Amino acid sequence: MSENDFTLPGYDIPEEMKNTINITSLDRLYNWGRRSSVWPLMFGLACCAIEMIAASTARYDLARFGMEIMRPSPRQSDLMLVAGTVTKKMVPMIVRLYNQMPEPKYVIAMGACASGGGPFKEGYNVVAGIDKFLPVDVYVPGCPPTPQALLYGLIKLQEKIDKQSLKHVRWYRKGPDSVEIPVPLLGPDLIDLRRTEEIKKIAARKVE
Repeated sequence: MSENDFTLPGYDIPEEMKNTINITSLDRLYNWGRRSSVWPLMFGLACCAIEMIAASTARYDLARFGMEIMRPSPRQSDLMLVAGTVTKKMVPMIVRLYNQMPEPKYVIAMGACASGGGPFKEGYNVVAGIDKFLPVDVYVPGCPPTPQALLYGLIKLQEKIDKQSLKHVRWYRKGPDSVEIPVPLLGPDLIDLRRTEEIKKIAARKVE
């Protein structure tokens, strides 16, 4: 964010003071701090993870965005990069990691598999997109997407953070938005506990 973007429009700062003071809002100051220090959670699921690793090398320089610190712990991360094929066996662990991340937190679905199942969409063991279980903020298309595409997705995430307001973000609100996502149960198939009532109704119809 440049100095011109940081200063609120409509306030004319005298020329002699332009390099000394800025007039801005609490939202812009708060968002500027968060957008410039997004720490991704370091894990990969399939071939997209190779491109994610490449994006953090010196050639692409994630440090420009303050995102070069990929943490191995969800407690120290605020961005989940879902990079690769999401199988039903992996979903419970992914949701558990997401729940352990502190707010504010974001999710990027990297690649066709994480976004919608990719070429394995009709497979018996693959979830047709991580957005079935987690709220996705940015989708990065490709199979696999290049490091440049991931960088573009990260820039889009920064633009989304810039538009957020403390009055409306979910982590300062009470209600269903602030509740943890229940970890799905893996049995004969993957069961989303948020659909328990729907599953009971379908089962009751079959019994009748």
